[in-house]
Amino acid sequence: MRLWKELPILFGVALLLALVIKTFFVQAYFIPSESMQHTIEPGDRVLVNKLTPWFGWTPQRGQIVVFKDPGGWLDPSEIKKDNAFVGGVKKVFSWVGLLPEGNEQDLIKRVVGVPGDVVQCKGVGQPVTVNGVPLDEHSYLYRGVDGQLDDPSQTPFGPITVLPHTVFVLGDHRSDSGDSRVHLQESSQGLVPYSDMQGHAFVRIWPLTRISGLGTPSTFSLKNPAQAAQSAATVPPLMWGFTLAVPLRAGAQRRRRRGGALLPDPAGVTNRLRGRLGTERPLG
Repeated sequence: MRLWKELPILFGVALLLALVIKTFFVQAYFIPSESMQHTIEPGDRVLVNKLTPWFGWTPQRGQIVVFKDPGGWLDPSEIKKDNAFVGGVKKVFSWVGLLPEGNEQDLIKRVVGVPGDVVQCKGVGQPVTVNGVPLDEHSYLYRGVDGQLDDPSQTPFGPITVLPHTVFVLGDHRSDSGDSRVHLQESSQGLVPYSDMQGHAFVRIWPLTRISGLGTPSTFSLKNPAQAAQSAATVPPLMWGFTLAVPLRAGAQRRRRRGGALLPDPAGVTNRLRGRLGTERPLG
């Protein structure tokens, strides 16, 4: 096939694949705000996994998620407006995946509470607690130029119980983040519904000097005694059965061996000894 005929076909296939990948798999996002500093700086690009929501993914504590404005979180006066031509070009290029998504109607925050969690902070100098367990946030909270760490929250809030199919989110730059704390008095109670989730950010891809994964801090794996007991109670009964059966069976076998012949069979010893010495054939 001649080149001039092949190029439109290749372009069409590439465009279709780009749209499929962008819609169902991963998408690049441009971060314009300072709410997640220094984990994500203004101007950084991150990749967001959009495949997981299609397979029943639910946000987990500590994950960084991108979500649509639940309503009233964004100040319209702060949304940057391009002229019609530039805005149109950016929209088309973003639509086909040639530019990262820079939609000012989307937000990016860290999940702190999931359904059923009780989130609270008693104010300046106090940690954020989840189900009574204090979070150690030193590894990701914003530090100023003087090295001073942001307070987990400048104002007290909670306790608030996270409703089903929603999450409680906070920015890493607490002193410059309009997150769930700011919207507690609204009808949504500052909670973000699953239906607004675009996916979770899993890697920073730009600038090249800052390429790294966006993992989950270890502090979010902590559990209080009540949660540990609840987790143990939810283990399937069959698993508990196997867990208990193995040591019981091993103990029974040891007792059986000990309760049997304590001395070796004399005839067997004699046969083996004679066979090694070669004096006689072993007895049958």
